[in-house]
Amino acid sequence: MKIVVIGGTGLIGSKLVRRFEAHGHEAVAASPNTGVNSLTGEGLTEAMTGASVVVDVSNSPSFEPQAVMDFFTTSSANLLAAEKETGVGHHVAVSIVGTERLPDNGYFAAKLAQEKLIKESGIPYSLVHATQFFEFVKGIADSSAQVDGVHIAPVAWQPMAGDDVADQVAETAVGEPLNGRRDIAGPDRYRMDEFFRKALAELGDPREVITDPKATYFGSELVEDSLVPIGAATLGRIHYGEWVKA
Repeated sequence: MKIVVIGGTGLIGSKLVRRFEAHGHEAVAASPNTGVNSLTGEGLTEAMTGASVVVDVSNSPSFEPQAVMDFFTTSSANLLAAEKETGVGHHVAVSIVGTERLPDNGYFAAKLAQEKLIKESGIPYSLVHATQFFEFVKGIADSSAQVDGVHIAPVAWQPMAGDDVADQVAETAVGEPLNGRRDIAGPDRYRMDEFFRKALAELGDPREVITDPKATYFGSELVEDSLVPIGAATLGRIHYGEWVKA
């Protein structure tokens, strides 16, 4: 089948394209540098003609609340309109575990708005809620850095490898639409502060990790289960210790 991957040249998108092609599908890596722009609509109809599935793993270039809201709502509206025009039968989008639990977070609020558009579109869909990626560990630490060190809350934390994300999203994309969501997470659950203390040391980052119950995650205070699955979830196979040494 033909599968269009929006954000197909990025971290997860490029992994998805390789997986689809390896299984004999026609995969289109759609992104601005391949002539497909979900914000302007450029190239969408052409890319989607003949496609059975569209997988959206695009991301906003800015995390400023209004900018990220504008990105996800405009991009998703354009994608869904093009899918209706071309007869795409399955829309898959990657979101974040815990979006509904941090409504004050601008990025999470934008993802919720994106999901609302998808659910109301009438197009069969699947939502994949993933925990944070191993690949983003340093960036998260940077966002939590203060003068005296990296402030991290002592809450539950269950990150996963990008390869595991791609495996689960690919499996979802070639299956029947869920018309709902599935949660995916890493194989191990940690205390967030303890994880970052060990992870930064393994990365050779000398910054001290300070356990701080009031530490925020991109501006939002966390409670115990803010960022981990509650209930059933599909767990990845790659442990952080294996990933960091690869």
